[in-house]
Amino acid sequence: MKILVAISAVPDTTSKMNFIDNDTKFDKNGVQFIINPLDEYCVNKALQFQENHQAEVSLITVGEPSVESVMRKALALGINEAIRVNTEPKDSEIVAHEIAAIAKKNNYDLLLLGKESLDFNGAAVPGLTAALLGYNFVNDVISINILDNNKISVVRELDNGVETIELKLPVVLAGKKGLVKDNEIKIPTMRGIMAARAKKIIVEEAQNIPSKLKSIKFEKAKARSEVRLIDPNHLDELVNLLHDEAKVI
Repeated sequence: MKILVAISAVPDTTSKMNFIDNDTKFDKNGVQFIINPLDEYCVNKALQFQENHQAEVSLITVGEPSVESVMRKALALGINEAIRVNTEPKDSEIVAHEIAAIAKKNNYDLLLLGKESLDFNGAAVPGLTAALLGYNFVNDVISINILDNNKISVVRELDNGVETIELKLPVVLAGKKGLVKDNEIKIPTMRGIMAARAKKIIVEEAQNIPSKLKSIKFEKAKARSEVRLIDPNHLDELVNLLHDEAKVI
């Protein structure tokens, strides 16, 4: 089985966010980037298939050279091949087109992507990629099992339960928390980090697809106001505050 895992580099949640050019661009200066957490579940699931089913696992990232430091963390975990498509990931459609092009070129059986990136939360890339390839697609995947006859079984999470689906390969899956247990998530070892430095990242040139997205303005979330405690015996005061200040009733 050939598996392609897509990851994106997202800001660490502890980083301070700032915007430049009249708040139209994100300022990357001083920001620490990490593997998108939902993508990390997919990386670890692919590594389990590599160890237990002798799967061939490749990594793909759509991004400029600065993302290679994040890619090497995945390589340090044990993935042996990495592909970087050399373009700025301006929108979901561009990313999906680039991933689909590489998937077509190399005939992967299984594409694993995080359900969404935790910076823009678009949740569009997995479904778009599947549509471009004409592959079956399952979202919110929390379990994958390899079956005989070129089939897999997946479990996806629903609002009120779970659903088990059997699919023929090739397929695109969007994983989420639960795809692997938290205690199964690997941490790079020193040996893995040293080995990752020697691994080659294949750079593919992009298709130069124009972006249909234009960022007008970014705005930081407003600071939360202080909590006001109301005596339980003064419910009239609470009602007045909700009506006159919060204006929610």
